[in-house]
Amino acid sequence: MDLLAAVDAVLTRSPELPAPSVRARLRKADGLTQQGVAELLGVRRLAVARWEGGKVEPRAPHRQAYIRLLAGLAIKHPHAAELSLDDHQE
Repeated sequence: MDLLAAVDAVLTRSPELPAPSVRARLRKADGLTQQGVAELLGVRRLAVARWEGGKVEPRAPHRQAYIRLLAGLAIKHPHAAELSLDDHQE
């Protein structure tokens, strides 16, 4: 793979979700409830609970919206986005 193709591969890959425990911390840091996130994204509260529990991953189109929400919350609350030792045990 040439240099430009390697760069293009990085730029076009899908953004990843943070660890499930970080997802919950970001939500809580902004004072959001699971129900509030669910209503915002047009899903049930149980879906958000499962995403935060690491039981399932959101599918399109909710995945992109959820990633964007979490990225915005990480900017607002950088302390909540940091991984702790407990996060690595998941």
